[in-house]
Amino acid sequence: MNKHLIELLLLVAIPICTCISCDRTCGGPDFPETYYKPEYASGFEIVGMKDSLSRVIRVTAPWQDADSSALELFISRGGECPPEGFRGQVIDSEASRIVAMSSSYVAMLDLIGETPRTAAVSGIDFITNTYVREHRDSIADVGSESSVDYEKLVSVRPDLVLLYGISSSSPMENMLESLGIPYMYMGEYLEPSPLGRVEWLVAMAEIAGKAETGISRFREIRDSYESLKAKASAAGSKPSVMLNVPYGDIWFMASCGSSMARMIADAGGDYIYKKNSTNKSLPIDMETAYVYVSDSDFWLNVGQMTSVRELVSSYPQFAGAEVVSSGNIYNCDKLRNPGGGNDFWEMGQLRPDLILSDLITIFHPEIYRADSLYYYRRLR
Repeated sequence: MNKHLIELLLLVAIPICTCISCDRTCGGPDFPETYYKPEYASGFEIVGMKDSLSRVIRVTAPWQDADSSALELFISRGGECPPEGFRGQVIDSEASRIVAMSSSYVAMLDLIGETPRTAAVSGIDFITNTYVREHRDSIADVGSESSVDYEKLVSVRPDLVLLYGISSSSPMENMLESLGIPYMYMGEYLEPSPLGRVEWLVAMAEIAGKAETGISRFREIRDSYESLKAKASAAGSKPSVMLNVPYGDIWFMASCGSSMARMIADAGGDYIYKKNSTNKSLPIDMETAYVYVSDSDFWLNVGQMTSVRELVSSYPQFAGAEVVSSGNIYNCDKLRNPGGGNDFWEMGQLRPDLILSDLITIFHPEIYRADSLYYYRRLR
């Protein structure tokens, strides 16, 4: 830690919890009351003590293959303190200044009308959110989690840093602990259910002190999704669907239980790759990919490809495939910004109903046809 950062720390003196003297005796650390039990999500719940104003967000799936120990954020309200022995993170009342290390967290704030709580982000050029892009001068970019500008992060006086883990905890954790800055892991991307991902919106709303708004917005999206899914259930046939192009030299295929595979099924399609039942994407070789492309009716999510000509030029071995000659290739890049950010991976992960609408329109226009595709476009 350099001298300038130490001086800055002394000036900002970030508080963890202001309940120095509690006006009530808090209960034990087991938090026996469940205030929100998710319908679809499996990675979090909201608990607390009986007759308490405070809430605890318990995250049970902060990263892939995490052990059974839960991570907890105590949101202190009404002067209440965490119970004796509590070892989680603590914030006071609500988080007014949030550092979002993933653009999907900005999207969550947007959905509950609280985007101005965004104090800093990671990679502002890749964020598509209109508010963030219009307030670049006041919203800091703290860099990626592997190379964070901690001076900048401290300077925005955050109440909470929202992290994510891939296969283990974030490299930011130790530094945030030493700086006394509270943090919480958001594990929405691990949810196999499209609506499970959306339901993390409720956790974000609790952090912002807008619990009822979060529940209401989630239910609106849930109802929209389920209504569309019911329409697709009338489909008489299920076209086969291939996904992706190579990332570098490796072609990754999502699990057949993944969120994307489930949306394809809910839209009346048949995801062609059924050999992967794990919770991770797995690689396939080009020969296997050729077989799948040749047997597919539709090919979706083709990375950086902007046209059929570019796709064939990059992968000439697929030029003769029926899905190419029929033009049934669609990319999810309709809402990409000049910096390379793509709203499909930002707000789209919280609006699976819009993605489902696109997929049904693509697979079964005889059942349901939206006025226009929202996230997808047909490659020409």
